[in-house]
Amino acid sequence: MKATDASVCPYPAGDSTLARMALEAAELGFDSIVTIGEGGSRSCEIEVLRGIVISATSQKEIIRQVRKPAARGADVIFVNAGDIPFNRAAVSVREVHAIRNIHAARRNAFDHVAARSAAERGTAVDISLLPIIQYRGIRRQRALQQYADLLTLKRRYDFPLMISSGARSILEQRSVREIQGLCALFGMTG
Repeated sequence: MKATDASVCPYPAGDSTLARMALEAAELGFDSIVTIGEGGSRSCEIEVLRGIVISATSQKEIIRQVRKPAARGADVIFVNAGDIPFNRAAVSVREVHAIRNIHAARRNAFDHVAARSAAERGTAVDISLLPIIQYRGIRRQRALQQYADLLTLKRRYDFPLMISSGARSILEQRSVREIQGLCALFGMTG
């Protein structure tokens, strides 16, 4: 099985360079990483994919942004989650690879209709470990509940999932084993 950290943010968005984060990811057991904002390349026995995040409020805006040259050059296109109609529309856009920031959306913003559509089109849902690691109290509990609800939909409709650390420095990167342990907190096993 290929292990990929689906979202790291190297310098200038983060504190560590892309080369250092790629080297650290290789040491932590990853085969590849998706970097947000930085160009992709092959480095240090690890594949580095270029990702882009689209923040939009409508399906038309998503379509407009995925047709821009910056998005066309990306290996992975993410869209930040929104309300129920927006998420349903976002998973139906062919160029979108994944919906992210589900933890920041309303509780049932990703429902069974969006899950079925994501499964049919092969659009992944990104589970960010950032809120589990950095949030405290009720915010962390809400994120864990969102992810548990998402797993229930995943088991029923079988859409793809992506796991990302959201690391902005090498200190925030986690090993494959640690990520498996964190995912067990909300019921993801195996």
